[in-house]
Amino acid sequence: MMAASLLRRDKRSTAAHLKADLKRTDNSSGLRQLRELLDNVLHPERGSEPEALEWCKSLLAGGDGFDEFCRTVRSYDNATLCGLVWTANFVAYRCRTCGISPCMSLCAECFNNGDHTGHDFNMFRSQAGGACDCGDGNVMRESGFCSRHRLQTGENVPSVPLDLLLMSEMVLPRFIISIIQYLRDGYTEPESAADRDLQKVLQQLDLHISFLEELTKMGGAMRTVLTKILTNQQIFKELSMGQEESVYAKSNYEKYLSALKSSGLVSVEEKGAGAGASDTPAGAGALGLLGAAASLEDSSKEEDQDGLQGVGQRKRVKLSSSSKDPSIMDTLKHKCFLEELLFWTIKYEFPQKMVTFLLNMLPDQDYKITFTKTFVQHYAFIMKTLMKSHESDTMSNRIVHISVQLFSNEELARHVTEECQLLDIMVTVLLYMMESCLIKSQLQDEENNRHVVVNCGEALLKNNTYWPLVSDFINILSHQSVAKRFLEDHSLLLLWMSFVSFFQGMNLNKRELSEHVEFESQTYYAAFAAELEACAQPMWGLLTHCKVKETHEYTRTVVRYCLETLQMWFDAIGFVDEPALHQLTFHLPLHRYYAMFLSKGVKCQGLDLDSLLPDQEMLMKIMVHPLQIQASLSEIHSNMWVRNGLQIKGQAMTYVQSHFCNSMIDPDIYLLQVCASRLDPDYFISSVFERFKVVDLLTMASQHQNAVLDSEQERPMLEGALTFLVILSSLRVHLGMSDDEILRAEIVSQLCMNDRTHSSLLDLIPENPNPKSGVVPGSCSFEEMLAAVADFKAPVFEPGGSMQQGMYTPKAEVWEKEFDPIMVILRTVYRRDVQSAMDRYGAFLKQSGVHTGNPWPPYKERTPLHPCYKGLVRLLHCKTLHIVIFTLLYKIWMDHQNMSEHVLCMVLYLIELGLDNPVQDNQVEEEPCIEEHCHDSWFPGTSLLSNLHHVINFVRVRVPETAPEVERKRARERERETPASTSSESSSFGQSSRRLTGNWRENLREAQVFSLVAERRRKFQEIINRSNHEASQAVRPKSSSSRWLPPGSPPQLVTEILEIGESMLSLLVKLHQKLSGKQNSLSLSWLAEVDPAHHAHGDGLTAIERVLAKAAARSRHSKRCLQEICGQVCPPIPLKKNSPGDKKSMDKEERRQRARERQQKLLAEFASRQKSFMETAMDVESPETDSVMDMGSAEALDSEVLYDCVICGQSGPSTEDRPTGLVVLLQASSVLGHRCRSDTPKRLPTTDEEHISPEDTCGATHDVRLSLMQRYFKDSSCLQSVSIGWVGGVYVQTCGHTLHIDCHKSYMESLRNDQVLQGFSVDKGEFTCPLCRQFANSVLPCRPGRGMETGAWHTPSNKSMSTLVKEVEDLQEQLGIFPAESNLSKEMESVIKDIKNTTQKKYMDYGKNPGSPDNDFLFMYSVARTNLELELVHRGGNLCSGGASAAAKRSCLNQLFHVLAMHMRLYSIDSAYNPWTRLTQSTQSRDNEYCGDERPEVPMLFRDVPSLLIIFILTMPQPLRKEHFTCVVKVLYSLQYTQALAALSVRFSPEERLVWSNTGAAKKNTPNSDKSWESLLGHVISELTKAKDVYGTNSEETLVLSSSVWSPQSIEFSLQQFCLPFLRLSCLLQHHLYGDSLPGCLVEEEFSLLAGCLGLAGSAQSSAACLEWNISAFDLISQWCSEVIALSDTPSQQSVSLLGQDPQWAAPRLLHLPDNYNTIFQFYHRKSCTSCGKTPKDPALCLVCGAFVCLKGHCCKQQGVCECVLHSQHCGAATGIFLLINASVIIIIRGHRFCLWGSVYLDAHGEEDRDLRRGKPLYLCEERYRVLEQQWVSHTFDHINKRWGPHYNGL
Repeated sequence: MMAASLLRRDKRSTAAHLKADLKRTDNSSGLRQLRELLDNVLHPERGSEPEALEWCKSLLAGGDGFDEFCRTVRSYDNATLCGLVWTANFVAYRCRTCGISPCMSLCAECFNNGDHTGHDFNMFRSQAGGACDCGDGNVMRESGFCSRHRLQTGENVPSVPLDLLLMSEMVLPRFIISIIQYLRDGYTEPESAADRDLQKVLQQLDLHISFLEELTKMGGAMRTVLTKILTNQQIFKELSMGQEESVYAKSNYEKYLSALKSSGLVSVEEKGAGAGASDTPAGAGALGLLGAAASLEDSSKEEDQDGLQGVGQRKRVKLSSSSKDPSIMDTLKHKCFLEELLFWTIKYEFPQKMVTFLLNMLPDQDYKITFTKTFVQHYAFIMKTLMKSHESDTMSNRIVHISVQLFSNEELARHVTEECQLLDIMVTVLLYMMESCLIKSQLQDEENNRHVVVNCGEALLKNNTYWPLVSDFINILSHQSVAKRFLEDHSLLLLWMSFVSFFQGMNLNKRELSEHVEFESQTYYAAFAAELEACAQPMWGLLTHCKVKETHEYTRTVVRYCLETLQMWFDAIGFVDEPALHQLTFHLPLHRYYAMFLSKGVKCQGLDLDSLLPDQEMLMKIMVHPLQIQASLSEIHSNMWVRNGLQIKGQAMTYVQSHFCNSMIDPDIYLLQVCASRLDPDYFISSVFERFKVVDLLTMASQHQNAVLDSEQERPMLEGALTFLVILSSLRVHLGMSDDEILRAEIVSQLCMNDRTHSSLLDLIPENPNPKSGVVPGSCSFEEMLAAVADFKAPVFEPGGSMQQGMYTPKAEVWEKEFDPIMVILRTVYRRDVQSAMDRYGAFLKQSGVHTGNPWPPYKERTPLHPCYKGLVRLLHCKTLHIVIFTLLYKIWMDHQNMSEHVLCMVLYLIELGLDNPVQDNQVEEEPCIEEHCHDSWFPGTSLLSNLHHVINFVRVRVPETAPEVERKRARERERETPASTSSESSSFGQSSRRLTGNWRENLREAQVFSLVAERRRKFQEIINRSNHEASQAVRPKSSSSRWLPPGSPPQLVTEILEIGESMLSLLVKLHQKLSGKQNSLSLSWLAEVDPAHHAHGDGLTAIERVLAKAAARSRHSKRCLQEICGQVCPPIPLKKNSPGDKKSMDKEERRQRARERQQKLLAEFASRQKSFMETAMDVESPETDSVMDMGSAEALDSEVLYDCVICGQSGPSTEDRPTGLVVLLQASSVLGHRCRSDTPKRLPTTDEEHISPEDTCGATHDVRLSLMQRYFKDSSCLQSVSIGWVGGVYVQTCGHTLHIDCHKSYMESLRNDQVLQGFSVDKGEFTCPLCRQFANSVLPCRPGRGMETGAWHTPSNKSMSTLVKEVEDLQEQLGIFPAESNLSKEMESVIKDIKNTTQKKYMDYGKNPGSPDNDFLFMYSVARTNLELELVHRGGNLCSGGASAAAKRSCLNQLFHVLAMHMRLYSIDSAYNPWTRLTQSTQSRDNEYCGDERPEVPMLFRDVPSLLIIFILTMPQPLRKEHFTCVVKVLYSLQYTQALAALSVRFSPEERLVWSNTGAAKKNTPNSDKSWESLLGHVISELTKAKDVYGTNSEETLVLSSSVWSPQSIEFSLQQFCLPFLRLSCLLQHHLYGDSLPGCLVEEEFSLLAGCLGLAGSAQSSAACLEWNISAFDLISQWCSEVIALSDTPSQQSVSLLGQDPQWAAPRLLHLPDNYNTIFQFYHRKSCTSCGKTPKDPALCLVCGAFVCLKGHCCKQQGVCECVLHSQHCGAATGIFLLINASVIIIIRGHRFCLWGSVYLDAHGEEDRDLRRGKPLYLCEERYRVLEQQWVSHTFDHINKRWGPHYNGL
């Protein structure tokens, strides 16, 4: 056959041949050949083979190479959009300034190529994936496009030649159908195959789909072809069914049909949610949802195709909804490839590759429209699949990945809304979804409840499965045009209301009364999330379009439907007038919809409130449930719900939490305010107290019975009720505040609780969840407002090392004028925050001197009410409230139980609110009202102002028989018959006194028992009768008495009459006296000069004064009464101890008070103790204290030193038997090795060109030097000529505390047995100092005897230099004596072992034969060297700062020296090789001694002088006399000086060398020539010229070096610089051994000063003047030079480099970091690892050397150790400082532990952004970086950072 022959030919030629055929006009033969070929190649049964792909590629290219073909097609790319698609975890950008849609995102490339300076942008890690919107004008503003997509590229691209894509059009349809056929084949229904593995099918298709993806990336031209193919219905028809003859195609098509069927998608019969008689008028069905029409059937009766039957035989609710199109849920017809591809994409649960392919096509406009329509068609099916999916999370992400690209575009969204009924589909699908988990509501009437709610325990809600759908819905509602359609479509709105009602009353809590609930359900979070996402967010979305007058019709419609739905809800739950006991639901979305639309209508659209409100009866119903929530909040905080577990507290907190509050508590309170402003105030107030269950408490009697509360719950409940009333009457969030004022109040209340960072403020300020609402965080209004109310506190560093973030703190005037405790109470999640705000307020008042005591919450003036809500003021002017206030004032004055300061505070607040908001319609100022108005005898009218001074004489109370009132009455009756009634003109008895005929019984009519409950019933009856309902059905007679009777038989209640004779004013005055403890605390003159403004801040007295002053100012009558009251100076009131109960409570209070005082006293004492301890123990700053350990104090202590043991507390000397030791921390350190020559730190590379060279560091240089010496010289000699320990040296530091070594051992034992998890490992010898808790790991024994070499050792001697030299030599000859075996020597041994174990083996063995004594010797003296060098570094690199520098912390060098010396004395130096002789005598040349193979010793000029110094000091017998020390220093100085001359001479040019050599020769014969550098330099030059090549080879280099001419001054300066390091070291050593002080000086004087200290005679003028030779200088120099000359066989290069070693190093520095973090992030976060070549998941950077490593990467593990830990060992001897690229934080690795250090990059507000969650630009914080560097250099990571944990080598 033809195809077979084609298959055998070469692919390229075949393709070319076919292409030629097809180009002809008659192309039938070509078509036939192609078809046969493809039939063969793409035969479905062959599966997916790479071979087939190769064929397709060749055919597409038509004879060219495929890559070339790609390039050609790309050149015709006409796309103007970027459209780059990314998957989860990709780093992208979002710019709010440029975005039109909130979902806009940009890829990094487009972002960086656009100009976004000064914009509000952030970087984010994509969660679900996304696509770049650059170039799309619908989603973002053009100004934000990048340079590539700004040009409209479409115009200037040439048109595509016809034949280029000819083959693609022929081949690709076959390719796509082969994919589809494969998908059809591979799909198995979940029921049929238990082990169905869709992933396997997809893996085999991987290559094919990737190939399609590749095609989409070829640009516009290819995408056009693909779009044609995917959307062409004709091609689909031909290929989808398959040709007639092919059996395979037929069966394949059958599979497709059955898949469609099994999805319940083909048949158009009525089924599922889409059922419903389509002829019912719109709306009827939806309304029926809530009413009786929701029929309950058993789901088992009909087969449920949704697979949702798994819920068991629970009653599921079937809805007879009438959506417009009954077939939304179940019809799908596929007309083109695209549709079927999408169908399979859904079936296979959105494989990532398919999603990416479908999205990659979006830049093609035609495709975009078709695809969106297809997506909408499949929408219901997508959601059905999602509900069944096991991987619903991944699937959700991928769905949103697609939908957000489609629906964010307003044009497109409008188009599909109009053409495809997108809104209907969405609402129907939402209903359908929720229908699957409805249950019967149990609210109110549990048996007959007809309402259904969602069940929050179902997976659908628990796992948020609905969020893709809801997020799409919110997305499309953000488009004005779509939202308008929604609001205009009444039947849709009705459907939506019925959807919202599913959430009304969900997650019902029932209060547990007997035992604790067994299982705490955590469903509440699902419930809150569902209400917020599914109800509140769409609501905010709709509200944004109801902002202007024109749209007021929409608002009216929504409000109308809300009320209808609410009415149906009340009917369904069987609600009449009382809420069911002990039930609580926080979810009332219908109420909140109603409230928010009311508020918007009044505020923005100028609607009249009354026209939107229902009748009074409905209002009374509406207020019940929100009020129930407020009362329950109080109950929860009063611990009445404890048996329900912690979760109920969680609900109460979530309800007020910042993300929820303005969709939950704010609308609830607003709704209650609306109800309060329209209902009868007496009814409202009594309802409040009844709901809060404190009615029984509000009695004048001193005892009462409460049927519903325990006595300890009464106080918090009463406080709660009063606080609620205060909030209700003073909160203005929806009653007239502008948005700016609201924002300001929110910011202020948050800042008053605590200082806040910028990001936490943004998080805490409630914003409407819809980002388009205007109060967007980050919008300028927020920043401006913040600047107006707060001061920025820049991030600070405490000496303890804890780092603060940048914080905002309220300005002083904010505390003064704007602090609003009421707002704070409303917004606090934790009660402690209220206290915190009050404490801060008190601290401010103290500081500014306004008030020193304990302040009361200040009273804040309110913004005026919006005219619509004026009725709210009536609450404050109703008799019921006044009676309650009067009662409470009386009770507080009489000290009844369960009253508190807070109660008084709130009562005063209410009075003051009433005074500030007078009732408008009432002009009654003085006249008492006329008798007719007197319903009862308490108050004549309703105005608070006139009621304040109304005196109440008698009150009838009901009390238990045992009450003291009854006793008193009996006593009184015995004395006389009738009490005289006080008559004063302000009394309500003014008119009744005429009738008082002495008959006692008549008073009863005046003093009635006041019952709140009865009052409320009466008002309720009135209201009901007024509304023309049949009262019969509305009121169920309920006997109020039966409800309030407690169980059991309490003592009988009897009615008594109390004589009161007080008015509110007089009670206030008396309370003032009581609080101040003075009798006439308010004098008459007080009123005259009072000014309320003075009383803004203060305690209770101030508050009472302020209220009285306001009353006096507002009414003349009140002023008169006040003067009278103050005039009758009352006799002191004895504190009535009425009853044992009261007495008890008083005692209790007093006891509490005393206990508190005791506690304060104890705490104060403790604090002062602690302080004095800190001063003595932690005196780190100045070592000038009298602490024993201080080497700085130069007192001559002849007696033995005494040490304090911090464990046993005894003090005594350190002895051989019981040695004392210093607590020390040994750590290996490479800080010295990282020093460089230059002062500027190295830069961190941020481009591929930059690199860091590690060769120029101190460590590397010393390594090179040692290995060089070892090549040419004798090993043992090499090991005494240099120091090691630059890298991995052991540093010893102490906190300065001492302990007995045996105490320490028992301390370690106890730590070992202590099972508490410590941050350190006891097995490794780690512990914390028992006194100061500083980290340590060893104990350094103190040598017995005197502290310092004092007395005789100090006396200067007149011995000549030569005598001293001889004495030193003799001392060195003495053999080391092995110390006697004692505890001390054992400890010294063990400490040496510790020191050796501190560092790694490789840092100790430098010799040829590891472990030899030479090696050990080198290591020992290098430890001393490391510690001296590090101390120098800590002192700033020089000794100019003198002794008391902070860096010279408590030093343990003295002890360390003795331990090392003792150990080193065991190695005696063979006298033949003793360097001392070669330093001080002119010896005969020993050349003949070297046999052939033995290498020479290291010449003196190559040796490291400080090392020699330490070796000499440590090997001589201790203690050493100071004169001998000075002698050693002098001798070594001569050598150092000669080395300096030699090094200098190498740097001269040959001509200069000649000149100086001659000058020197001339001076040689002058006296003192051995103290002039000219003669010595000349001598060195002439000597070294003899050696071959020392000066010869490097002439080119030196020319470069010595471009400047050397003057005598510059030579002198460079000689001094060369010798300074040696002098500094010697001086420090002397300071530690002999306690000499180090005087400070200027940098210029350092040389002469040190020379003086060391006893080198000389003057500041010349460095040579300090020389002191004991034999002829010139002979000695010649001898040293001859050693160099003798090395004729070493290459000269090397010897020169050994001569010219410069001993100076700059201070160690960390790398220099770029200012902007983005520079680091962009370069490193995609960079591949050097060792494994992958991009690390967690990349990290070493800040010491710049190495790029994988954190936790298993790829780079070696022997089970991860790369960061390995690197820390290699680079820092187990100390590593790493910057984690993806988190911007720094971690420190120290040995086997690690800790998070924090970040050195902060945002513009001084905050860290750990894990880059906020993605704001970050900038380097120099101070923090300096702190980090300082901790590194000073080795204090262990002490300063607290949170350490083991890393188990896993970092």
